[in-house]
Amino acid sequence: MASGGCITKTVPAQESTAQCATWDSPEFATLYQEHSKQIYYLALRMLSNPTQAEDATHDIFMRAFKNWQQFRGDSSARTWLYRIAINHCRNVLQSWHHRTMVTNVDDVVWEHSPTSSDSPFRVLETSELGERIQMTLDRLPDEYRLLLLLVADQELSYEEVGELTGQTSDAVRGKLHRARKAFAAYFHETE
Repeated sequence: MASGGCITKTVPAQESTAQCATWDSPEFATLYQEHSKQIYYLALRMLSNPTQAEDATHDIFMRAFKNWQQFRGDSSARTWLYRIAINHCRNVLQSWHHRTMVTNVDDVVWEHSPTSSDSPFRVLETSELGERIQMTLDRLPDEYRLLLLLVADQELSYEEVGELTGQTSDAVRGKLHRARKAFAAYFHETE
């Protein structure tokens, strides 16, 4: 329906936000605020580079804005954004630049601002654990890494992951089982 010169869409019942196809609209800002952190985190884990993940997050939301008219509301806006994010990150990973450039994850990603209650040992332990997790994820096949990120980190259901990856929920469940076993094996090697 039209309101103030913009076309609005109401997303499915899971999300109550009405979204408008203008860049500076409060509705699009709300969409960005609700999902940008999760999209960034997914991109960071897939790309293993904070600068690329930040760029990817902006690109993903630009693509979402440009294609907003194509969003039919068959799935939630969250699922739609994840589909865009997965496709974009896969494209980045397949690009010539990414294949030929050596990147190291910036230590700042794993460092948390210590609070007054955090001991230096706790800060170091958290940083080391984050590095071990990322090293383990980097060793996994892309499909396993993606499944683990979507289910464990983003807390998507098997059905949602199946929709995003074009698989049945049973296939997701089976592959996720193998992904968890591979993650555990690789993680123990980093000790």
